[in-house]
Amino acid sequence: MNATGKFAGFTVGLVVIFGAALALGSVAGPDVAEPAAHTAEDDGHGAGGHDAGGHDTAADPTPGGLTPTADGYTLELASDQVTAGAAVPVQFRITNPSGVPVTDYTVEHEKLLHLIVVRRDLAGFQHVHPTLDAAGTWSVPLDLTRGGDYRVSADFTTAGGEGVTLGTDLRVAGTYDPQQLPAPAATATVDGYTVTLDGALRPGETSNVTLSVSRDGQPVTDLQPYLGAYGHLVALRTTDLGYLHVHPDGHPGDGVTAAGPGIDFAVTAPSAGDYRLFLDFQHAGAVHTAEFTASAGPEEK
Repeated sequence: MNATGKFAGFTVGLVVIFGAALALGSVAGPDVAEPAAHTAEDDGHGAGGHDAGGHDTAADPTPGGLTPTADGYTLELASDQVTAGAAVPVQFRITNPSGVPVTDYTVEHEKLLHLIVVRRDLAGFQHVHPTLDAAGTWSVPLDLTRGGDYRVSADFTTAGGEGVTLGTDLRVAGTYDPQQLPAPAATATVDGYTVTLDGALRPGETSNVTLSVSRDGQPVTDLQPYLGAYGHLVALRTTDLGYLHVHPDGHPGDGVTAAGPGIDFAVTAPSAGDYRLFLDFQHAGAVHTAEFTASAGPEEK
């Protein structure tokens, strides 16, 4: 079904919206934004964090993004089937309990909404920030060059509301080349950087892990803020792509948090099994994404 048929009242056709998305939306992959002022409320977002007084907050072990509807809000794709391509226009909206598109959001980590897209085999990860129009429709071009079924997770906070993560599937027609999940490992390389994972996930508990960045054998100590932090971590449970959105302890400019090489996170794994971790970090003006597979051991009896 096309966008015009599904979203009654749209006044702009798909081609025009695609052009606007290319001009205004985030290109597939992490975008580089000017650091915005950090607020205390940012620290409490995601699976674990701190309240305004700096105290630990309880982490909700239930992953998000498992259903398109939660807390009365629904994620609706304009079309749940597209053809593979390098910059495929994707549109969606979030409707409230009355079925009305939401147009008023609260900025969290410098953005109104974070969109996480990954194929069902955990390949093709993208963290992008779509453009919102006055009618409540979000638009973004995605890199969907490889066919298959993708999970689309929208992480947002409505004005005056709580954070919500909704997820739905997007089917991409094209050549499907399923990838084997990489084995758990403590190191990952990306764009000439080496990232080391220190710490283990424990099911049903909050675990402290540190991700350290080095380049050419030397620790990187001048990481740049990205989305209000020195690192941005997304964890997906491999069995169902349950979504954990985690930010590090501390933030740039707090007088305590160093700009690398280590970035400390508190991660709550809701169950035993494998998780895929995606770390976004910025250095020398470019954002890089390091990927890990990590296992949470069997729950203790």
